[in-house]
Amino acid sequence: MYCPFCSATDTKVIDSRLVSDGHQVRRRRECLVCHERYTTFESAELVMPRIIKRDGSREPFNEDKMRNGLVRALEKRPVSTEEMELSINKLKSKLRATGEREVSSEMLGTIIMEQLKSLDKVAYIRFASVYRSFEDIKEFGEEIARLGDSE
Repeated sequence: MYCPFCSATDTKVIDSRLVSDGHQVRRRRECLVCHERYTTFESAELVMPRIIKRDGSREPFNEDKMRNGLVRALEKRPVSTEEMELSINKLKSKLRATGEREVSSEMLGTIIMEQLKSLDKVAYIRFASVYRSFEDIKEFGEEIARLGDSE
């Protein structure tokens, strides 16, 4: 690990602890040359399935794209960053757990909506309205009614 301050390669780990529900290791480090301290995060790099789009094209799973969709849905909602990160980790785990090399974008959207439903109902409706391309207020009402029935 290179020191971000002086680029030295000699660093010492001062403290390590699990974060993100055990999916990451947070390490406090100290450079042995300049004595600056900094934090690093370590996580396993696991292969994510490719996404089959509605038009049949395929693209690699893009965590940033998924994160941006969740952030937009959760905007101004009482959900902490930690809760959102935990949800992202759960979503990625569910995708990997399918064991498939490729999954449809519909399946990914469904998994995201299930996660949002348990996280924040308003965010769920926001995401569903864009994902399912609601055309009018009637479709919003029907989805809200289904949401109320499932509780």
